[in-house]
Amino acid sequence: MNIISTEKAPGAIGPYSQGYEVNGFIFTSGQIPIHPQDGSIVSGGIEAQTEQSCKNVGAILSSAGSGFENVVKTTCFLANMEDFASFNQVYAKYFISKPARSCVAVKELPKGVLCEIEAIAVK
Repeated sequence: MNIISTEKAPGAIGPYSQGYEVNGFIFTSGQIPIHPQDGSIVSGGIEAQTEQSCKNVGAILSSAGSGFENVVKTTCFLANMEDFASFNQVYAKYFISKPARSCVAVKELPKGVLCEIEAIAVK
């Protein structure tokens, strides 16, 4: 097992890692729309927040030698299911492999953000 750590994605805000590589699979922690440079939350609506969450997932995948084309499964969390269509428009630009996915609305996400994305990829 190898811990994945990169400064190009936000550092963990709790007792967890950005990701792990295990037997050729990459597992990312859930990524919220935080700017990795300064830790601020992306302003704007669901589109801007989805964009940053995707970029954060991509940075972790890249640091492990993979990319969006190798993602096989995602789990997506939305603060409001009414954002589903707008979320999908941005998500589709990144997750080009059309991975298996679960997408649920939750009562609340860390730091009051609108979305969170985690991924499983192959190397």
